[in-house]
Amino acid sequence: MELLQVSSSQELREFIRFPFQIYKHNPFWLPPILLDEKQFFNPKKNKALRNSETILFLALNEGKICGRIMGIISPSYNELMGQRRARFFKFECIDDQAIAHLLIKAIESWALSKGLNEVIGPFGFSDKDPQGLLISGFDQRAVFLAPYNLPYYTGLIENEGYNKEVDLYEYMIPVPDKIPEFYSRIYERISRNNSLECVSLRNKKDLKPFIIPVLELMNETFRDIFGSYELDREEMEKFASDYMTIVDVDFVKVVTEKGKVVSFFIAIPDIGPGIQKSHGKLFPFGFIHILRQMKKTDFLVLMLGGIKPTHQGIGLDVLMGIKMLESASRRGIKRINSHLELETNLKVRAEMEKMSGEVCKTYRIYRKDLSLGGH
Repeated sequence: MELLQVSSSQELREFIRFPFQIYKHNPFWLPPILLDEKQFFNPKKNKALRNSETILFLALNEGKICGRIMGIISPSYNELMGQRRARFFKFECIDDQAIAHLLIKAIESWALSKGLNEVIGPFGFSDKDPQGLLISGFDQRAVFLAPYNLPYYTGLIENEGYNKEVDLYEYMIPVPDKIPEFYSRIYERISRNNSLECVSLRNKKDLKPFIIPVLELMNETFRDIFGSYELDREEMEKFASDYMTIVDVDFVKVVTEKGKVVSFFIAIPDIGPGIQKSHGKLFPFGFIHILRQMKKTDFLVLMLGGIKPTHQGIGLDVLMGIKMLESASRRGIKRINSHLELETNLKVRAEMEKMSGEVCKTYRIYRKDLSLGGH
């Protein structure tokens, strides 16, 4: 066995392509959009790379690639949180503990060499990257920007001395035929507040003036969420341009007060089957598969949502939720996927369960204390 630190463009290409080998015949895995993956590893395109320390490794056995891993250190986040943590990310491996050990030990040794005493993962630059290891729900297709892995990964990580840091849940919520009475009463009350407006968006041109205010509010409302990282203006503009193609204004709900954004929900039509058909390539025809899937899917994926702290608890979540359900019903949507919700977000999880939402997948972020030895 051999460990190779990625240093050339050819090695990076092999790093990016390796998961296609692992999941070649798996119907539940979503391939990455290859253009996005290349940009993710390009400091000119991904500012987070410029603000962090990173390292990439490939594991080889008799010259054949058998695994990969990325290490990340965020000095600014460590300073903010008073931590000395590294992160592992992009972990993929054949079912071989020796290979997993080689990869994980490489990240731990790197972290120790930098004076750090903990490793968590799988976790990227922030909560906006796919996070966690899938530990239940292996027989369901991944949704956009959610991780997927095979069942044996759990053992590979836990056998290296990693324990639970936090779990995340994915809910599937049926679109009801009729809005529950308790929500209707809240909706009627909040709708009488004339200072609030749920903005009507007809097209992406109407949406454009709200993009930066929405992302600024996201920064404000996500500030205390596990692993959150605030986007600056450059990153906001890139974030917006990356996802504008798959945004459908029917499923963007923005509430303003005196012209200022105070809450938002953004969902996207499930594009998974389109990504699978494209094999991760947008060109020449991949984007056509994705756009077609957007039109014919019967479920939505909730991507982002936030309510200004000063406006929480007055029913804005119900106002936007009912507007979202009305749009979903009109478009023939039958189910809504919550995307990943932290187990500690009890309020949001309770609302999903009130709407008959059921946990369909569980993800786990692991942690290991390196100061205990055994690395």
